[in-house]
Amino acid sequence: MNKGLKWVSILTTIGMFIVLVMGALVTKTGSADGCGNTWPLCHGKFAPLASLESLIEYNHRLVSGIVGLLVAWQSIWAWRKLGHVRGVKFFAFFGFFLTFAQALLGAAAVMWGQSSAVLALHFGLSLTAFASVLLLTILVYETSWFKEAALPPVSTGLKIGIWSLTIYCYIVVYLGAFVRHTQAFGCYAWPKCTDQWIPALTGPAGFQVIHRIAAFLFLVFMVGVTVYMVRKVQHRKDLVVASILSLVLTIGQVLSGAYVVLTGISLFPSLLHNMIISALFGVLCYLCFQSLDQKQKTGEGLQPIQADSSGQTLNPSIPSVGKEEPISG
Repeated sequence: MNKGLKWVSILTTIGMFIVLVMGALVTKTGSADGCGNTWPLCHGKFAPLASLESLIEYNHRLVSGIVGLLVAWQSIWAWRKLGHVRGVKFFAFFGFFLTFAQALLGAAAVMWGQSSAVLALHFGLSLTAFASVLLLTILVYETSWFKEAALPPVSTGLKIGIWSLTIYCYIVVYLGAFVRHTQAFGCYAWPKCTDQWIPALTGPAGFQVIHRIAAFLFLVFMVGVTVYMVRKVQHRKDLVVASILSLVLTIGQVLSGAYVVLTGISLFPSLLHNMIISALFGVLCYLCFQSLDQKQKTGEGLQPIQADSSGQTLNPSIPSVGKEEPISG
């Protein structure tokens, strides 16, 4: 069922991930001005100039345009075929809207120039657009994988914790993007900054240290949430697995950040750092979505799932978590 939509969704998600990496490549290689201040043309021409910066920027625009069309295709198709599924219309709309918004912001940066703060926001929009496309793709597959799956609700406190963690992650990402766009690489040692743990919080070194402290606090927060999930929410395997994956990616992000610094901010470590945070933010957004009150699709509409604290569903027509029959197909 919806086999074509599944393939389009996979291609769109991979494409969005590639666009994120290519955007990081543009920034890292200083290729943002490779096509001058003209958009969508390159120096007013359809073909790029014979320079590395021009080729990198031109290909970034070309791939972004193709992926933008894929996003539109996926959004319209999912809306029409699976609009009755919870969350599909939301992610279809925001995936398309955010992709369009970040493209306009990128075009504005080329034609009129933008501050480092706005350029960092451009990456943030791209990251959120990727997360929307990823979640829409997951929903497309969940309609086949998890039919009739009853998911008991989580506590309000845990829900607040998950959402707070994700919002804080976005702030840390923004700080990192700001450091990258301002070239605020004042610390060339790790975990210390030069010969000090905490230098004066001004200038390039200050921005770098603030980003490191924020990242460390995020790691601590992530460990706490994951431990709680594993110990207290075993009946929600989706949340447990996603939280463990988030913790693994967080540790990888910290280590890749150290790799960036210790290798003199070279190209591959920087791209790896970008790829890991993209995956991490996507998983965190999945956690946010799964923490919301689940609804069971029935022939008459959407029936809210009720469950006690142990994860046993109270709806007589819906099996309890851990006791449902496996779904074939």
